Amino acid sequence: MSSEDTARAEQERRYGEFVAVRRHGDGGHVAELLLDRPKAMNAVSTGMAASIAAACDALAADGSVRAVVVASSHPRAFCVGADLKERGGFTDLDLMRQRPVARAAYTGVLELPMPTIAAVHGYALGGGFELALSCDLIVADPTAVVGLPEVSVGVIPGGGGTQLLPRRVGAARAAELVFTARRVEAPEARDLGLVDALAADGGDRDEALALAARIAAHSPIGLRAAKRALRLGHGLDLRTGLDVEDGAWRSVAFSADRAEGVAAFNEKRAPRWPGE
Repeated sequence: MSSEDTARAEQERRYGEFVAVRRHGDGGHVAELLLDRPKAMNAVSTGMAASIAAACDALAADGSVRAVVVASSHPRAFCVGADLKERGGFTDLDLMRQRPVARAAYTGVLELPMPTIAAVHGYALGGGFELALSCDLIVADPTAVVGLPEVSVGVIPGGGGTQLLPRRVGAARAAELVFTARRVEAPEARDLGLVDALAADGGDRDEALALAARIAAHSPIGLRAAKRALRLGHGLDLRTGLDVEDGAWRSVAFSADRAEGVAAFNEKRAPRWPGE
């Protein structure tokens, strides 16, 4: 094993066969949640869903993680959605039993308390696009093809798509995309707001990691509180939303991070965040 492979192994933890978490940068403040089922283009089986949920539980509890990138090891796909080959052998009871396991994977990503970025190339369809939509930001490369085609196989987007997509692009645009089940290529996806930034060809992961590193330079307490205010305040009337913001402000205003941030600014130096 090379020194580079050894270093990577020391910074990687596996969750089941198909999910890994890697740490990046000084202090490991950026975590990469890697979808790693290449033989199936990261189709989400029951076992893979459980592994995604377990990885998210661990990340959520880790106060040293300031930003998360959700990425893929497959060169031609982010994730093609649910494992329909597995589901083809399900009874109705099997499908009902799988539902909470699958749902935990998507809510696990959605409820991560720190900023999250999806790095998308190739196909991100159905549940795969829903994993990306569960992130705060989506960086894609020109090969990206996204969509929610579930009605074409007799179901609906069930990993958050019917709720997350209209919050991104509005109710009418989301309805058109869900009802037609159409696939959207990268340039149009950027124009419609389905993704937030287009990287160079093959550069989605590097750009997402660079963005995560810029985010992770800031207060971990501040980042989590800002995300909480953004998420909880969305869709509320202005007065109620401002109350949500005030609660988030109060949770950080008397923190050690706030004291360090002010001191670092006045002393013209980089902050050393206590994370509390």
